[in-house]
Amino acid sequence: MKTIGLLGGMSWESTVSYYRAVNEGVKARLGGWHSARIVMHSVDFQEIETLQRREEWDRMAALLGDAAQGIEAGGADFLVICTNTMHNVAPQIEEKISIPLLHIADATAEKVRAEGYRTVGLLGTNFTMAQDFYKGRLLERYGIKSVVPDQNDREIVHRVIFDELCLGKIRENSRREYQRIISGLAEQGAEAVVLGCTEIALLIQQVHTTVPLLDTARIHAEKAVEWALV
Repeated sequence: MKTIGLLGGMSWESTVSYYRAVNEGVKARLGGWHSARIVMHSVDFQEIETLQRREEWDRMAALLGDAAQGIEAGGADFLVICTNTMHNVAPQIEEKISIPLLHIADATAEKVRAEGYRTVGLLGTNFTMAQDFYKGRLLERYGIKSVVPDQNDREIVHRVIFDELCLGKIRENSRREYQRIISGLAEQGAEAVVLGCTEIALLIQQVHTTVPLLDTARIHAEKAVEWALV
C-alpha cells in the first residue's frame, strides 16, 4: 500500500471527510483491520482565508508548497490537496515536490466522463466559479463544458461556504438557496452539478435534489484509494 499525503485544513471540516473516506475505502477494498497509510499536514485556515481575500496567490503557493515538501519528506508517495480552490496554485506546488499530485479536477473529470455527462454545473468559491484554473482544465483536457450561476448567486454560494460551512454551520434556508441555484444550473443545460468546494456536501446531498450531484471530496478521496492500492 502506498502512503497518501493529505494537505488539509482548508477547512478542517472537509478534511475530516477526506480522512474518513480514504480509510473507509481502504477497509472496503482490503477488509479486516486495514486502514490507509497517511501523512497529513493541516494548515491554519485563518492564514489561508486572509490571503484568499487579498488574492495573494504567490504567498499561498509558497505556504502550501512548503507544507507539501514536509509531506513528501514524511514519506508520502503522492499528494492530495484537500480543497478545490487551492488547486489554483497546484502548478507552483508541483514544482516544489518530486512526488505526483492527484489533481481534483482530473479525478472529477474522469467521473463525469464515466457517467456520460458533457455539460456540468459548477458550484464552489467565487475563485473556482469565476477563474479558469478549474473550468479551463475540464474543457481543455476533457472536453467538459461548465456552467456557473450568475454573479448574485455566486455571491450566495461563496458566502455560505465561508460564513457557514467552513464554521460547521448547516442552515436550512441556505440549503433551499442551493437547491434553487442547482435547479437554475439544470435549466442552463447542466446534466449534473459538480460540488466544486469540498464543504458543499456537508450542506446538500443527492436526497435534496433530482439533479445528479458529483461530490468532489468523495471522488478525490476514492481516486486516492485507487492510487494507494495500485
